[in-house]
Amino acid sequence: MKVKDILNSEFTLVAGSGGIEKEISNVYVCDLLSFVMSHVKSGSAWITIQTHVNVVAVALMTEISCIIICEGEKLDENAKVKADEENIPVISFSGTSYDAAIRLSELIK
Repeated sequence: MKVKDILNSEFTLVAGSGGIEKEISNVYVCDLLSFVMSHVKSGSAWITIQTHVNVVAVALMTEISCIIICEGEKLDENAKVKADEENIPVISFSGTSYDAAIRLSELIK
């Protein structure tokens, strides 16, 4: 499944449109950046509530396919600029991380 395949009314692209052809092979949920860096698998959709530019840096370092920001949190402007420059898709989801993981699980089946 590609990032573009999860975009719908619940999952809205807010940055990094140049990366929507990336493949998603896993889903990972975590808000602690150091833990993500040491545990996430390449190709994952990363679910978090973090919104600052460091999430884009972590996504680049770990080859994450996309970042999904939950709970209606808004991506900060510096992070949006960096995500667009680096083609890291950032997707907004208004529900909880738990709900996002369930929805993604249903889409990936």
